[in-house]
Amino acid sequence: MTHKILVATGGGDCPGLNAVIRGLVKRAHLDDEDWKIYGCIESFNGILKDDIEIVELTEEMVSGLHVKGGTIIKTTNKGGPFHFPVRQPDGSWVIEDRSRLMKERLEQLGIEAIVNIGGDGSQRISLQLAEMGLNVVGVPKTIDNDLSSTDFTFGFQTAVQIATEAFDKLVTTAESHNRVFIMEVMGRDAGWIALHTALAGGAEVCIIPEIPYDPRIIAQKIETRYKNGMGFCNIVIAEGAKKADGKVTGSAPTAAGDPHIKLGGVGDVLRHELLDCGVEHDIRVTVLGHLQRGGTPVAYDRILATQFGVKAFELVKEHLYGNLVVYRNNDISYVPIEEAVRSPHLVQPDKDFLVHAAKGVGICFGDEES
Repeated sequence: MTHKILVATGGGDCPGLNAVIRGLVKRAHLDDEDWKIYGCIESFNGILKDDIEIVELTEEMVSGLHVKGGTIIKTTNKGGPFHFPVRQPDGSWVIEDRSRLMKERLEQLGIEAIVNIGGDGSQRISLQLAEMGLNVVGVPKTIDNDLSSTDFTFGFQTAVQIATEAFDKLVTTAESHNRVFIMEVMGRDAGWIALHTALAGGAEVCIIPEIPYDPRIIAQKIETRYKNGMGFCNIVIAEGAKKADGKVTGSAPTAAGDPHIKLGGVGDVLRHELLDCGVEHDIRVTVLGHLQRGGTPVAYDRILATQFGVKAFELVKEHLYGNLVVYRNNDISYVPIEEAVRSPHLVQPDKDFLVHAAKGVGICFGDEES
């Protein structure tokens, strides 16, 4: 008897997605039963479209795939089984719930299990599908590292490495020109990328969403870095950073089926705030953006992602559905998806030693304790 698994990669792209796919496919082909693995193109949209778009993932297709960034089966953060955008004859869009259609098509194709590789939003979809009675296993993916129940998500270490290398370059140019450099990094509501980058790169200031900032305190920190007009200062700011009013910087989504606020621009906002506070030094802003999502995954993420792919297959084989593969205390395990999406994994300023260590080396967070 042939067993069929459908694999989907949802949300933003992330270094290590292909390594998960490779790990799952290679493990399946080593099993003593007959397995076929299919990739659903553009997350679940491939099976939700009027013309189904799925592809069989063979050993030949995944050979050497662990070093390749992105995902060979594409991804999207638009649509999905519960909010699928459908264009009307007049050009307008309506959102349809196609979850029942998806279930029917899976049954028609003889697919008995789904492996959904994605972040918080994707795993909430996994939970909804599981509640419908579908056999789902989740794999945690996000450069933001904001999924609870797992110590790390794959893609995070690569994003931090990219950000740190960029920051190192800004330090030398800031010193050469006596400038203040603000580097804006991703992370949405979590400050993990910014915090790790600030520590690795030796930043003077680190602004994260979990600690509301006061630009006046940052301006004071900057002045301690200058004497007779000579000096420099480097700042890392997370895209979801906010002041005490709680407002983030971004724009409303415009694409049909995309509910996510487009964060970005907070680095430039901080620049103007610092100028208003009387900072007279030359201030420049660099936004890394999607550079953090692309390229070859570092060794750590290749290893973690491969382990996740192997474990995902084994959960399917053992019929342990409704669970998310996780990395905990140097071990690969699993937890119920419901537990994993209950609350996000955010920096806890009063508990995380990373914050304590950063303050211990003089990094300012723009709050009263800085």
